[in-house]
Amino acid sequence: MFYLRRAQQRGQAQFGWLHSQHTFSFGHYYDEQHMGFSVLRVINDDVVQPGYGFEPHRHRDMEIISYVIDGELEHRDSQGNQSVIPPGDIQRMSASSGIQHSEFNASLTETVNFLQIWVEPEKLGVMPSYAQKTVEQQEPLTALVTPDGAKDSISINQNMSLSRLVLEKGQSLELPVTRERAYLHLIKGELTSPAETLYPGDGLGIEQRRALAVSATKQVEALWFDLP
Repeated sequence: MFYLRRAQQRGQAQFGWLHSQHTFSFGHYYDEQHMGFSVLRVINDDVVQPGYGFEPHRHRDMEIISYVIDGELEHRDSQGNQSVIPPGDIQRMSASSGIQHSEFNASLTETVNFLQIWVEPEKLGVMPSYAQKTVEQQEPLTALVTPDGAKDSISINQNMSLSRLVLEKGQSLELPVTRERAYLHLIKGELTSPAETLYPGDGLGIEQRRALAVSATKQVEALWFDLP
């Protein structure tokens, strides 16, 4: 079973300093047909203008992942964490019992484009935590986030994993589904699959399958979520 989410069908928010595209219902955008997929609740594709960002705001009981596509993102939170996230890094913030944070474009001259991803936690009310790591692409499918931090990944409070997929033009790969469901979000390039051809911003959810075979017709960067 496949769930196809085209980039052009996503919700839109435009605030001058921010252009945000919502894969699932978020903020003023609500569509009961697109409330999330398994424990994956939010994929927001945000472009923030130079010098602007999200003022301090509070979260609780949510695993929040930031993945920078272009530019650099500055993070600050109420736990005293302060960092700049470049492309290639993965950041995870466990809001848990409550945390306040801000996210700003670290540049005064260039935009920043990043994905903000929300995952429902497995356990509620635990202590907030923060992690950021540069993960080298050792193979076409490289783990970024796992339940136990295996393979040099970042741990998360949920029985899911997130991997980065990088394929050269003409390269093919079978993506394993080790849990109940999986979701593929294409960032760059073009992929063919048994369901559809995918373009940047497209998403494909998978249920009742043990793998997804994909082929790159252009150089590809994508995220692969293995979900309960």
